[in-house]
Amino acid sequence: MFGEIYNEWLESGKLGKEEKAELSAIANDEKEIEYRFGKELEFGTAGMRGIMGMGVNMMNVYTVRRATQGLADYIKAKGIAEMKKGVVISYDTRKNSRLFAESAADVLATNGIKTYLFDEVHPVPMLSFAVRQLKTAAGIMITASHNPKEYNGYKVYGEDGAQMSPEDTEKVVACISEIESCLSAKVKYGASARGMLKIVGNKLDRKYYKTIKKLTLSDDVVKKVGRDIKLVYTPVHGSGYVPVTTILKKLGIRATLVEEQIEPDPEFSTVQVPNPEFKETLSLGIRLADKIRADVVFGTDPDCDRLGVAVRNDKGEFVALSGNQAGVLLLDYILLRLKEKNALPANGFAVKSFVTTSMAKAIAEDYGVELMEVPVGFKFIGEKIKQYDDTGKKHFIFGFEESCGYLRGTHCRDKDAVVASMLFAEMVCYYTYRNTGVWQRLNTLYDKYGYCLDRNVSCSFGGINAMAEMNAIVEKFKNNPPEKLDIYNVTAVRDYSVPVRISEDGRQPIDIEKNNSVYFELENGSFVCVRPSGTEPKLKIYYSIKLKDYASAEKAFEKMSAAVEKFVKGE
Repeated sequence: MFGEIYNEWLESGKLGKEEKAELSAIANDEKEIEYRFGKELEFGTAGMRGIMGMGVNMMNVYTVRRATQGLADYIKAKGIAEMKKGVVISYDTRKNSRLFAESAADVLATNGIKTYLFDEVHPVPMLSFAVRQLKTAAGIMITASHNPKEYNGYKVYGEDGAQMSPEDTEKVVACISEIESCLSAKVKYGASARGMLKIVGNKLDRKYYKTIKKLTLSDDVVKKVGRDIKLVYTPVHGSGYVPVTTILKKLGIRATLVEEQIEPDPEFSTVQVPNPEFKETLSLGIRLADKIRADVVFGTDPDCDRLGVAVRNDKGEFVALSGNQAGVLLLDYILLRLKEKNALPANGFAVKSFVTTSMAKAIAEDYGVELMEVPVGFKFIGEKIKQYDDTGKKHFIFGFEESCGYLRGTHCRDKDAVVASMLFAEMVCYYTYRNTGVWQRLNTLYDKYGYCLDRNVSCSFGGINAMAEMNAIVEKFKNNPPEKLDIYNVTAVRDYSVPVRISEDGRQPIDIEKNNSVYFELENGSFVCVRPSGTEPKLKIYYSIKLKDYASAEKAFEKMSAAVEKFVKGE
C-alpha cells in the first residue's frame, strides 16, 4: 500500500523537480519508503510535528496544505461569521517556516477565510496574544519548538489563544481525514484571494509589550539596581531576539548578547539541539558570562516559549537551573511580592502539570494559594484559565511545566518566555537589592520545604512503530505495576488513561483529562511517572525524590532509575 502512495507522489505533476529527485533517490530503500509513506503524519492536540521531507509522514508543503484545508473546512462548517473572524499565522526561524506559513495562508485565503500573517518571525506567546487581540477563530504557529534542526511543526490555537482543545482537534482531524490525499483536488490553494490576506504590523507588538510590562512586580527595585545587573542573553538563533531584548530594555536592564547566536540560523550550527533546558545549549552564554563576570544567563528556544537559566552557585560557578527549579523560584517570587504588596488574591490559583515538581504544592499551600494539576501540555493550563479566571470564579496567578515553560498573566494562553525573562530578570534585581541571590533563595526554599531532586530521563525510539512500542511499555507498567522502586514502597498508582487512582483504599476516579501516563506515588511524597512524549519519539520517565539533601537524593535517583530500567527490560 505504501508503495502505491509513493508512486503516486513520484508520478504527480504537482511536485517540483527537486522534490521528485528527493523521492527518486530512495527508490531502492524500502525501509525509508515505508517510513515516509507507511502512515500519515499524526495530527494531535499539539498539532503535527515531524522531520522535513517528501512523504505523507513528513513535514512539507503538501502535508501543511492538507492540514490547513481540514482546518478551513472545520471553520467553514461553523458559518460565515467564523470565516470573517479569520485565522492569524506566525512562524519561527526554522528551515521552511516562512514557506509553510505562506502555504497555510494561501489555503485559508483561497477558501474565503480572512487571514492574518505576521510580516516576520514572531514567537508563540505573541501569536497567542494576537489570536485574543484580533479575536480570530483560530491561530497557526509554524514551529517545532526545541526539536532538532531536521524537524518542523504546525500548532493550531483556538479562539481563546490556547492550543486547540482535544474536542475541537478531533473535529479538525475528521475534516482532514475526509481529504483522501495530500495531492487531492479538495485541497484548494493558488487562486486569487484579493482582500482576504492582511499583514500583521508592529502596532500589535507595541500593545503586547505595554500589556506584559504591567505584570512587573518590582519596578522600584529595578530602577535602583537594574543597571548594575549583568545579564547575558542568547536567543539561540530563534524568534526571541527582538521581544526579549525589547522588554528587558523597557524594564531598564541591560543585556549582553551572545553575538554568535543572534542571527537566525535554520541549522542551529552553534548547538547540538536548540533546547535551553540543556546546559550545553547555554554554553556560549556561560562562557561570555564568565568573561564579563555576569550574574545570570538566559536562553530561549526557537519559538521563544521556553526559558533556560543559569545562575552562579555559592562557589561562583554557573549552574543551569532545571525547569522545576526555575519554576518554583518564580512561583515563590510572584507569591512573595504579591503578599508584600497586599495584592495576593484570596481566590488565587496556580497550575502545574502532574509531572512537575511536588515542591510547588508546599509553596502554594504556605501562601494559601490553590494549586491545580493538569496533564502535560500547556493547553491544559490554558483550559484552567478559561474555566476559572475568564468566568471570574478564581484569579490565575502562575502556571508552569518542568520543561521550562512559564506563564504569568492572561494576555496569552501558552508558555511565554518573554514574560518569564522579564520576571526572572527583575527577580535577580530584587534579591540583589536584598544582598542575597537567586541561588541562595533556592537553597532557602530547600531548607524550608525539604530538598527535592527532580529529574527526567528520555528513552529515544525510531521507525514507524515508535509510538506503538512506547505505548506497549506504558501498558506494561499499568498491567504489572511494581510494588517497590528500590528503597521506596509504591503507595498508589495513578492510571491517567482511565483516569483512576489505585491504592489500598480501592479505586478512586481522578478529575483530570485522560492521557496515556502511569504515575507511581511513593512514600514521603516522592513519585515516578512514565509517559510517551506527544511531540517527539521519546519515552519520558520523571522522578521527583524528596530526601534530606542533594547527595542522598542523587544516590536514591541512581538506584531508583536502575530499578525502573530493570522493570522496563523485564529483568
